[in-house]
Amino acid sequence: MESRFRRGRLEAAASAPDEGERVVQLAHFPTLTVEQILSGALPEPVSFDQDFDEWVVLLEGRARMLVDGEEVELEPGEWLLLPAGCPHTVVETEPGSSWLALLLTGG
Repeated sequence: MESRFRRGRLEAAASAPDEGERVVQLAHFPTLTVEQILSGALPEPVSFDQDFDEWVVLLEGRARMLVDGEEVELEPGEWLLLPAGCPHTVVETEPGSSWLALLLTGG
């Protein structure tokens, strides 16, 4: 009988790229995607304005974001709920920062 559960391990923060981000999809369901995001020292200056809600928590490192026009600094364990249509940009990250993101894509 084939097992119905999956098991995995988060990527080590040391595997983050030097620049930008690396996204690892951990699980995908019809209305939810779970991702680990590994950030390098120089994030891409991309402004996100998604049509779905996103919950994100910083697991390791430090980050500074611009969220709906407000500067937000994050330390490990701090999380944000970014509702659909809320513009946000990662402005600065400590090399090797690791995030967990839940993308709530409807249903």
